[in-house]
Amino acid sequence: MISRARLRWIGLFLLLPTLALAAGSIVSGPMLGYSAHREVFVWLETKNADEVSLTYWPHGQPDSAQTITHARTSAHPAGGQIHHFRPGLLEPGTTYDYTLAIDGVPQALGPLAFTTQSLWEWRTPAPDFSFLVGSCAYINEPAYDRPGEGYGKTTRTFELMGESGANFMVWLGDNWYWREADFDSVSGLWYRPMRDRAIPEMQKLLRSMHHYATWDDHDYGPNDSNWSYEYKETALEIFQAYWGNHSYGERANPGVYSKFYWGDAAFFLMDNHYHRDAAGLDQDRHPEKTQWGRPQLEWLKQSLLAAKELKHFKFLFIATGNQMLQTEPRGEPHELYRREREELLDFIAENKIAGVVFLTGDVHHAAMYKRQLGAPGQWVYEITASPLSSGSWDVEHSIKAQDPYVIPGTLVGDQNFVRVDVRGQGKARELVVTCIDKQGATRFTQVIRLADLKSPPATPAP
Repeated sequence: MISRARLRWIGLFLLLPTLALAAGSIVSGPMLGYSAHREVFVWLETKNADEVSLTYWPHGQPDSAQTITHARTSAHPAGGQIHHFRPGLLEPGTTYDYTLAIDGVPQALGPLAFTTQSLWEWRTPAPDFSFLVGSCAYINEPAYDRPGEGYGKTTRTFELMGESGANFMVWLGDNWYWREADFDSVSGLWYRPMRDRAIPEMQKLLRSMHHYATWDDHDYGPNDSNWSYEYKETALEIFQAYWGNHSYGERANPGVYSKFYWGDAAFFLMDNHYHRDAAGLDQDRHPEKTQWGRPQLEWLKQSLLAAKELKHFKFLFIATGNQMLQTEPRGEPHELYRREREELLDFIAENKIAGVVFLTGDVHHAAMYKRQLGAPGQWVYEITASPLSSGSWDVEHSIKAQDPYVIPGTLVGDQNFVRVDVRGQGKARELVVTCIDKQGATRFTQVIRLADLKSPPATPAP
């Protein structure tokens, strides 16, 4: 006779395949969001999961593991479950290993790790680091794309970025593209990022470095959307769900704008759509025309002053979806909001705020620009990185090549991303800017010395 205990074990054994089938699954991720001195952000999307847990420990110390568990997380309107894990009270400059389990089943994802930022301030020279920038990530889906050749041209760029070894990525907008079938319903809006982020080519990139983001029109709403978009609150909710920035806007002024710090660089992520007036509005008849809105512009000014006062920050990166310095008005550049742009540039010059570099996207080509401000000669630079996977166009023979601020040899009309290495010590600190195309080839390299951001480069001797 078989004992009751043995019967229970047999029943459990027979039930295991059913339990495995019933377990939830990963849709995409994990993705690393922000990294601070004592906290990090880990993002994950699942489906049909009752319980999801993240277990982490300092590298080499598994006995000190801690676990964060999410139970019965609600599904969003497209069916995915979003998880935001924030391991806290960590040690600065420390690497932690972590694992994920869904409904008690460990996930076979290979080695997973994150590293907190080092506490270098007032102690050591600023650490060297590198980051990537890019925009315009169109992923084809023929059932909902416009007829004809697919607008998405490659996904190889995402694989190359994941293999780059950079510390973090700054997404500059159009991080997904809502189609006509998406942006007129809540469920359609939620569907697009869930579907696009889940492509296999994206997964190593998501987990191999930290990610910060702002948006542009296609991940805010329809093409060239302004503040009148009827689903803008839903778009903001989705953006907050899918990214891991430190913060989003202010209580009295919603949006995706925020700031973060890495080493001796401060980053200001601007929101160019939630409060935006229509690009086609005549700015001479409507001098109040704005892309950022007055509260956000004042927030940026005060943030720049605060970063200057802290004295740790040698480089101030202002990231926004549309180009800043270029003068050709096609598209949605700040040339169409020039009073706002000139007010900011005058403020930078007046307050002698050094080290400003704009990070921009949108225009389906890469380029670099520089403009002199004030006297005796303060400079600001702009790095435009676009597109990651969307269609591109030939700019080397276009009017953009004649822009007075463009740096010769930096126009790239191909799918690409840009890597910025921040390196050197003291006055020798510099930025090495490298544009890499979808084949992994270097299209240009430019060096911006710290001194270049404070005064005109010295004229070489004949």
